[in-house]
Amino acid sequence: MTSACRADWEPIKIVQMDGESVAGELLAQRQIVTESWNRVVAVPYLAYLPEKDRVCMLVGCDYPHQPLVLFSDDRGATWGEPRPLSPDPKVNAAAGLGTALTYLGAGRLILSAGGRWFSNDYGDTWEGSLPIPPASNGQPWYQWDPYLVDRDPGTGEVKRLAETGYNWEGGGPGSPTGYEQAFIRFSTDGGRTWGADTAVPQWHGVSEVALARAKNGDLVVACRTDMARQYFGEIDHYEGLGVCLSQDDGHTWSPVNRLYDYGRHHPSLVLLPTGDLLMTYVVRLGYPRNAEGFPQFGIEAVVSRDNGASWDLQHRAVLAKWTGNRTGPNEWWPSSQATSTVLLPDGSLLTAFGTGYRSQPSAAGQPAPRDVGLIHWRWAGTIPCAGRRRSSSILHCLAD
Repeated sequence: MTSACRADWEPIKIVQMDGESVAGELLAQRQIVTESWNRVVAVPYLAYLPEKDRVCMLVGCDYPHQPLVLFSDDRGATWGEPRPLSPDPKVNAAAGLGTALTYLGAGRLILSAGGRWFSNDYGDTWEGSLPIPPASNGQPWYQWDPYLVDRDPGTGEVKRLAETGYNWEGGGPGSPTGYEQAFIRFSTDGGRTWGADTAVPQWHGVSEVALARAKNGDLVVACRTDMARQYFGEIDHYEGLGVCLSQDDGHTWSPVNRLYDYGRHHPSLVLLPTGDLLMTYVVRLGYPRNAEGFPQFGIEAVVSRDNGASWDLQHRAVLAKWTGNRTGPNEWWPSSQATSTVLLPDGSLLTAFGTGYRSQPSAAGQPAPRDVGLIHWRWAGTIPCAGRRRSSSILHCLAD
């Protein structure tokens, strides 16, 4: 496969915390996949295609965003040339930001980009786009997170897809009375048609709803929460992160448990071989400024050992951390945006994330370039710490 961005893995240290103290450091690997592109590349999504041992990545490029896909046949080490979804440049440019990349099996993928797109040949070609029906409140269906795929336990065939969406009610964005409402709906024909949606009462004031099936069969949601009213008028970095559960296959839901009031969101969920649930997310607020007064941003991971009911925030792992390059109204430019994590057959993880760490003003007055970073790492076992060993699930060095 021709490589457009052969950035060799570089060794890094992932920091595992104990509250605000460092509990240990272990080796992982990182690369900035798009560094040689020198363009805007944002909001990455990963899907692992086991039949080909291939990783597919969806990204949004340029301003306005348009969707491109690229592939790795060596589990993220090198990547092929990015390809547009449509061979027609006008169609691809009009598609806008691509989201929700999901692998259904047997070569079939689905994503959202100005409509619903489908591939039956492992992402080589795409059919699209089917219109995305609006939500039951008559507003557009905004989709961010991958589809949940339920399979027949005997045959592995897809039985049902679930998708979440959200929009604004009560006055819309910028209104003091506005709030986000999230919805869920289901498809039994691979995403071609969809049943009526449900405006989940507990999802009043949330968006970007990521779904996972826990080991015990519960549905687990990680979602972005609206900013508290005391922060109204601030940048959306003041929105937070919450979780909730369904024990009846999505018909009813628990109240949202707010893990972070602000500064952490864009979650991605993965069920580990141990049965633990792993969540990665961005950090846009919450780190102290450096000595020069620049903000710091990052990517973190936490684990749940009880099917999403509680999360070990005390022992979060810092996968990546970087310092901004400006202060003032545009100090958000270098910030993190989006995480996507997939499990590989050897038990290791790939986490993609967006970063503007080297962004500068462009001719259009918008930050550029922006990049996609990739971390290859593990979460398992215990690590030594201050002369003793901790029993919580932590990280193993990739070299083990």
